[in-house]
Amino acid sequence: MKNNFRERILELLKSRPDGLTILDISIQLRANRNTITKYIYELSGAGVINQRRIGVAKLCSLSKYARRDK
Repeated sequence: MKNNFRERILELLKSRPDGLTILDISIQLRANRNTITKYIYELSGAGVINQRRIGVAKLCSLSKYARRDK
């Protein structure tokens, strides 16, 4: 069975408009943090999600563009 992490990350972030850290996403999706980081950077590069640094963590949330499309 193939996991579609992009879709799973987007669904999770839709349910959490305030955002989640990469660690929180990896825990909730039961996936390796490095795997989630890879997909987060892909989605961020495509403009689908935003990242902002809070201390040492990065908070990820859906971009306004992505929220409008769904």
